[in-house]
Amino acid sequence: MKAGPDIAMVASLVGDPARSNMLTALMTGRALTASELAHQAGITPQTASSHLAKLEAGGLIEPEKQGRHRYYRLTGPDVAHVLEGLAGLAERAGHTRVRTGPKEPALRRARICYDHLAGDLGVQMLDSLRTQRLVRQTKQAIELTGEGKRFMAEALQIDTEALAHPRRPVCKACLDWSERRHHLAGTLGAAVMSRFTELNWAARDPAPGSRVVNFTRTGEKRFAALFGNVPE
Repeated sequence: MKAGPDIAMVASLVGDPARSNMLTALMTGRALTASELAHQAGITPQTASSHLAKLEAGGLIEPEKQGRHRYYRLTGPDVAHVLEGLAGLAERAGHTRVRTGPKEPALRRARICYDHLAGDLGVQMLDSLRTQRLVRQTKQAIELTGEGKRFMAEALQIDTEALAHPRRPVCKACLDWSERRHHLAGTLGAAVMSRFTELNWAARDPAPGSRVVNFTRTGEKRFAALFGNVPE
């Protein structure tokens, strides 16, 4: 038996269709109930309970009790990062769903990836940061430049010095499944998405399990001013 992490165990948890649908629904960063997750997976509540117990035991989700209700969320952004990467691999390999819903174009344009912006606009934002030399990127390693720190403070009122986290980098490249290029993750990616919401530039679809992010007209103008034209 080889030593080291048991990849097969994690793969078996993610590989079940019902469990993968539950995990994808939790990539919104929101906590959902067992009933909501059962609906997302298209299974009965009883079957959902069994799947949730396995995911919890496997360290991919964690429960949170509030009053009489029990909610579930991903155990961290690293789980979402792996799921986004797997989605990109499935897309590249041609393993796509035959039926696409009406929100498919919106999902590809702008969506939440746990707590940061993904999709066409997320990739565009990181491209713009590189072009403006506000970040330096080597493969997956991204670093804010001095000018980038000033830009975040002046344009979005983000204090980048306060974003340090012992278990999460400030900047991280996350491979976007629909664009197959990187968008910005890490604590900075989360802070930027939070500011978009606080400034009423963007709002997340309130439906349970929906990852779509809709930009307001003002938000599109401000995004274009900071990061280039917003694609149709």
